[in-house]
Amino acid sequence: MLICLTYNQKQCANKQLFLIVLLFVSAIQLAAPFRSSWGVRTKSLGFSWKGIGDHVNDGISPQARDAATLFALTDKGKAFPEQTPHSGRHFSPSHPAYRFQLLRRLQRRSRFMEGWYYRLTIPEQNASFAFIISIEDAGKPKSKLRLACIQVVGPDDTYLVQADPDDTKFWGMKSKQALGYTFEYNNPNGTLNENELRQATALERHDWLEQVKSGFQILPTSLLGRVNGHDGTLGGVLDGQGIPGHCEFDFTVDPVCGWGSAKSTGGWLSHFSVFEPHWQVTMADGNATGRVTWHNKTYDFSNAKFYAEKNWGAALPSKWYWTQCNSFDGYQQLSVTAGGGVRGIPFGGKESLGMVCVHYNNVFYEATPWTGEMQWNVTTWGSWELSGKSIYGDRPFEAKVSYQVDPEESPGLVFRAPTPDEGMVYFCRDTFDAHTKLTLWELDKTPRGFVRKPGPPLIDGATSRQGGAEVGGGPWWDTWTATSKVSKPILALLRFPVRIQSFTQRRLFRGRR
Repeated sequence: MLICLTYNQKQCANKQLFLIVLLFVSAIQLAAPFRSSWGVRTKSLGFSWKGIGDHVNDGISPQARDAATLFALTDKGKAFPEQTPHSGRHFSPSHPAYRFQLLRRLQRRSRFMEGWYYRLTIPEQNASFAFIISIEDAGKPKSKLRLACIQVVGPDDTYLVQADPDDTKFWGMKSKQALGYTFEYNNPNGTLNENELRQATALERHDWLEQVKSGFQILPTSLLGRVNGHDGTLGGVLDGQGIPGHCEFDFTVDPVCGWGSAKSTGGWLSHFSVFEPHWQVTMADGNATGRVTWHNKTYDFSNAKFYAEKNWGAALPSKWYWTQCNSFDGYQQLSVTAGGGVRGIPFGGKESLGMVCVHYNNVFYEATPWTGEMQWNVTTWGSWELSGKSIYGDRPFEAKVSYQVDPEESPGLVFRAPTPDEGMVYFCRDTFDAHTKLTLWELDKTPRGFVRKPGPPLIDGATSRQGGAEVGGGPWWDTWTATSKVSKPILALLRFPVRIQSFTQRRLFRGRR
């Protein structure tokens, strides 16, 4: 991997050298044909890690012979056109289906976690579910924090958790968002023998349902799971540390939009180990059809709203807030994601930054530090007031979104997240019942600057009673009011592709005239 990909802020003694190296790599990458995602293609620099962590055994059951099924179950190619960068895994699996990773210890000696968050919203039944999966310190036998975990949050702040310190059962694909873990097999003497089961990664649905008693299999457009865990509000995360509970889920997803035109949520620098942690929304909006059984109650649904994102790095931010909603009253396709926090930057620094981004009728509105500005006012619990503005690109806009809950009626659910030193512990509070309101204005450029277009807003007070909102880390002693700020050198790098794109658009426009 490139030196700058594994640059450790403690090992870097010269800030100017770091910026020179980063600018050099940036120039080489941006000289290549522009991509809609502005993703960095490390192979274009001649670096390849082929063979490190690649499959030896694809883990496909003998029955999977149909070409479409084979493609869905193998680690090759994009799963769908809207697939975003970083959809594939970043951790190095210790699962036996992968080659022995000779350089794993050299690649990552420090703590590393990867987590996936999937939210299902069923407006007709006033129900929401979150499926939260994480793997910590995979392939590090000396780590006491190794853990594979699934947390499921259900209606009325109910909560199940199931975990196992055996990381060798966790598999993940590099080319697409596909991952899984089997806590317990149901029928070792069935279609697949014991050795095949141990080597298997993605299975066909009927094989998985036959063989797996407890576990999960997440594919790009389908989610399968049987969780035999316990009440996560009490005790620890391992078996026998709480009141037993059960959940099953089996549904497919039709993607509506990924993240803009298949962009990186954190900007093109997220392809490098510049920030900690990393964040990627992998599906801002989708439609799900299937079934969830939760504490003996079954929820059948068709075209329910679906959302997916992921994090990776040493741990989650030291302090953050997050909001999301894609089930607005009267809107077929409207999704808003907003969040911010304190993240680490090179040379031991930290910065507070945030964003507000909207997908509306196949158009992406992005207010981030490199496309505009963003402010927030978040209380310790109960109110999230966020606003953003972007004057870059061909669709300048301003947006305001608020999430409100009554702290006494909706105290939220405290659940676990990976931490640097203590592993999976209670670290954040979440609600699915926030009253949400979103307004978005288009802007016109005038001699006095950018002003709102005459007439009603493009999105005029869209509302929902199923907004997701969260606070995490801390301390949260008081209301957090701030404006997103990024250090000037990093901001200049982040904005470089945006400025090049704006320049190219202006040249094309003039050429057409």
